[in-house]
Amino acid sequence: MMAHSMDDRDSPDKGFDSGKYVRYTPEQVEALERVYAECPKPSSLRRQQLIRECPILCNIEPRQIKVWFQNRRCREKQRKESARLQTVNRKLSAMNKLLMEENDRLQKQVSHLVYENGFMKHRIHTASGTTTDNSCESVVVSGQQHQQQNPNPQHLQRDANNPAGLLSIAEEALAEFLSKATGTAVDWVQMIGMKPGPDSIGIVAISRNCSGIAARACGLVSLEPMKVAEILKDRPSWFRDCRCVETLNVIPTGSGGTIELVNTQIYAPTTLAAARDFWTLRYSTSLEDGSYVVCERSLTSATGGPNGPLSSSFVRAKMLSSGFLIRPCDGGGSIIHIVDHVDLDVSSVPEVLRPLYESSKILAQKMTVAALRHVRQVAQETSGEVQYSGGRQPAVLRTFSQRLCRGFNDAVNGFADDGWSPMSSDGAEDITIMINSSSAKFAGSQYGSSFLPSFGSGVLCAKASMLLQNVPPLVLIRFLREHRAEWADYGVDAYSAASLRANPFAVPCVRTGGFPSNQVILPLAQTLEHEEFLEVVRLGGHAYSPEDMGLSRDMYLLQLCSGVDENVVGGCAQLVFAPIDESFADDAPLLPSGFRVIPLEQKVNPNDHQSTNRTRDLASSLDGSTKTDSETNSRLVLTIAFQFTFDNHSRDNVATMARHYVRNVVGSIQRVALAITPRPGSMQLPTSPEALTLVRWITRSYSAHTGADLFGTDSQSCGGDTLLKQLWNHSDAILCCSLKTNASPVFTFANQAGLDMLETTLVALQDIMLDKTLDDSGRKALCSEFAKIMQQGYANLPAGICVSSMGRPVSYEQATVWKVVDDNESNHCLAFILVNWSFV
Repeated sequence: MMAHSMDDRDSPDKGFDSGKYVRYTPEQVEALERVYAECPKPSSLRRQQLIRECPILCNIEPRQIKVWFQNRRCREKQRKESARLQTVNRKLSAMNKLLMEENDRLQKQVSHLVYENGFMKHRIHTASGTTTDNSCESVVVSGQQHQQQNPNPQHLQRDANNPAGLLSIAEEALAEFLSKATGTAVDWVQMIGMKPGPDSIGIVAISRNCSGIAARACGLVSLEPMKVAEILKDRPSWFRDCRCVETLNVIPTGSGGTIELVNTQIYAPTTLAAARDFWTLRYSTSLEDGSYVVCERSLTSATGGPNGPLSSSFVRAKMLSSGFLIRPCDGGGSIIHIVDHVDLDVSSVPEVLRPLYESSKILAQKMTVAALRHVRQVAQETSGEVQYSGGRQPAVLRTFSQRLCRGFNDAVNGFADDGWSPMSSDGAEDITIMINSSSAKFAGSQYGSSFLPSFGSGVLCAKASMLLQNVPPLVLIRFLREHRAEWADYGVDAYSAASLRANPFAVPCVRTGGFPSNQVILPLAQTLEHEEFLEVVRLGGHAYSPEDMGLSRDMYLLQLCSGVDENVVGGCAQLVFAPIDESFADDAPLLPSGFRVIPLEQKVNPNDHQSTNRTRDLASSLDGSTKTDSETNSRLVLTIAFQFTFDNHSRDNVATMARHYVRNVVGSIQRVALAITPRPGSMQLPTSPEALTLVRWITRSYSAHTGADLFGTDSQSCGGDTLLKQLWNHSDAILCCSLKTNASPVFTFANQAGLDMLETTLVALQDIMLDKTLDDSGRKALCSEFAKIMQQGYANLPAGICVSSMGRPVSYEQATVWKVVDDNESNHCLAFILVNWSFV
């Protein structure tokens, strides 16, 4: 029987074997609680020691004290579970309230659409015989579009340069924002994969058929409203593409709110278009129901108001009424509504890139969802629910991520006011070289207080953007992260690492194939939904000649990989890294380089032949193809930027090295892209004559040795293409490895399931050795059966564990190994089939 609550100062306990109650005095309970605080589960020796040290417990049997601690642990567990259930219940109640409000909004939207549909039918019927300009298209417009096309005449009369005029604009912006956040001013469509729940990001929707692009999100966070507002107003802390937010004027209002005139600069995501900026009025105030709201809209000639600063490096974009509404939640926490509505002015953007500036999905992922995720991340860290390794505070690790992104964005954009200037080209315009010798630049937070070494005088950046077709963005970024040796040059990495040391390093000659090295990825931190993670990469090299001795030391990179969540729709992915030294101080200088991949939602106008040809030519220059737009399923923009230090004597040599290196990286990515690009209808199916021949040998040898058919049907009567498709799409992992006695066997071929199991691609498969994949028991089982395999042709192996190329354990229920012979009955390779494999 459980004891009464510990709050009862005379606490009774009943022994499980004695059948009698023991009533403890307050002094006894206090002594036991002190021990429990130090050790909730004391050993028998510790309990006996407790009786000896506390005379007030001398009349209690050791077994009774054991029962007391058991009951105390049960009560503690019950309290924790009760608190957890109460928290979940509060979340569910708040989410239910949110869903009911969303349902009411949708019902209003349906009613509005039904009315609008009836009105359109009536207009069509009554105006079918007229020629006046009263068509349904010109009459039936949403309230928001009507306001945009027919501005309030009061705008022309009021003086928006004084506080009263600005307050009038602010109140209009507030009303428009609230109609978008909780009303039907915008036709919202919920994003796929964004399902509400107590632990979900929230409800996320994007606009349909409205001016500009818009996104909306609402969710729950365990922070108070004013703390949430403080976080969200600090836009550079959560919006990675925000360069700066400058508040030029602050005007208090009579209701306790504030009006701010704000200039916001946004980085360009690629090297192919200019950056954007906004000149806005931001209004912060409290509502009558206790909610807190911050809304924002652009000041234009139509709205009136003072003119904002202009910069030749930026294109002025327009922010329609946007912001966030924060409502206190019963039991603590807040409900947040976020709306982002912008017009990015695509007129100056190359047509092939316009989908990037016209996508509400990309806006949702980069701004709206990013804001909500950041607030939830801070809330989890504040409550102590997030624990990171390495002893560093979460805020410090977040700062590292921000500095990496900011440094990479600075390199991609190369603003003149940061000190960047272009360097003369070598004749080809595929790679852009820019240099920066501004001492003020390197005092910035992302570089550290003393970035340049004593021999250095500046930073050089080599960058390029390209269009790829039919390449899965996540697969590309993962490959670049996991198989660095396929594209990187170890000598160039060593030169970058040398910028952290006081002694100069010779400019390396870029080599084909790089330098023998290996990488070990050490995780540091990841966000709640694992869409971004920070890690340290250790690069180890091996010198094979005296001139390479300087390269043989280990190097370290701080690396940020983001956008790799498979459930994200429309977001970008990037891999950014910077060399660090072994000390890895909190203020370590960072010079980021990396890759950014952004998918495009292609909108092709069949009458726009110029756009079609431009798109095809750009893609053809990358992969040598001549595909038409009708053959293209998807496109993405890949942006590359690498930064290097230089001194006055080595600038030209570093520029030559950087240009050649980036071109080599581009060539490597082209080869990788071709390997991982799914062929239409074949799921990356290799179709070379060699592949067809190998599959025929694999299936024929299996049937000859085992007397069974590999696919359960008469595969020998099938054609080569059919056999290849059956093997490629087989649910079990089928792999081939070399059969050599003088070298470690390496994998030479695998079907799609085998590649998924090894977490690799056909390009990198040949770098994986068999003995590194099998565990000890698997290697022993294979060795014991090897003679049987060579004599009888096959053997069955028991269930076991193997390891993927990323170090993840994989279990399988059974394995069959057989000898593959060619047309001359000569041994060609070993084939494996791992049945019912899964990641452990």
